[in-house]
Amino acid sequence: MARVKTGVVSKKRTNKILKQTKGFRYGRKSKIRAAKEALLHAGEHAIRGRKEKKRVNRCLWQTKINAFVRDNGLTYSQFIKLLKAKNIELDRKVMAELCNQEPEVMKKIVDFVQK
Repeated sequence: MARVKTGVVSKKRTNKILKQTKGFRYGRKSKIRAAKEALLHAGEHAIRGRKEKKRVNRCLWQTKINAFVRDNGLTYSQFIKLLKAKNIELDRKVMAELCNQEPEVMKKIVDFVQK
């Protein structure tokens, strides 16, 4: 049986790992052993970051809606309560976009809820 040399395969594996760690600091971007460990930790932080992004975005949407609604004489909590009472099921992301891009439409929604 012929001898199988793994130089090409191991070089590909190494390059794949080093490509993923591009931009890391110090030896974690160039030394394979440190890069492997750095990728493991980075993966854990990425999971947490995806969850955190959802929280941050929701907070941002609430802030945008609150700023718009306060200009029209309500608070955020009053506005959300009135929306639920009128059975209007717009999510916060859509309302925040309306506040930025279509303020006259959002103004109509606020007026409708206040009546």
